[in-house]
Amino acid sequence: MKRLLLVLTLVLAAACHPKDEQTSKELTGGDATKGRAAIASYGCGSCHQIRGVDGANGMIGPPLNDIGSRTTLAGQLPNSPDNMIRWIREPQKVESGTAMPDLGVTESDARDIAAYLYTLRE
Repeated sequence: MKRLLLVLTLVLAAACHPKDEQTSKELTGGDATKGRAAIASYGCGSCHQIRGVDGANGMIGPPLNDIGSRTTLAGQLPNSPDNMIRWIREPQKVESGTAMPDLGVTESDARDIAAYLYTLRE
């Protein structure tokens, strides 16, 4: 039963990913344009490749170019707006010892970053 619920959650999460900035804003409460700027400001591109963000060509973390299409985050969390915002803000609390550092991302900035990341689809 638990496995079935997990599969259903992942399918629903994948089906709910926004295809544009308006949908992304509705799901996250953030602004994708501000999110792109926040990604640059926090230096996310020093570790990740992120389409549409100048200089975001890092090779330490996974590429985020299609993160809006993925079913999981950090290999374990269902890809939902709340989980993405939580991962952006507190990766060490989600997965102690992960290579992704806590950068002190504010709630507002995390919502904006998530809004932008949800526009990135295959």
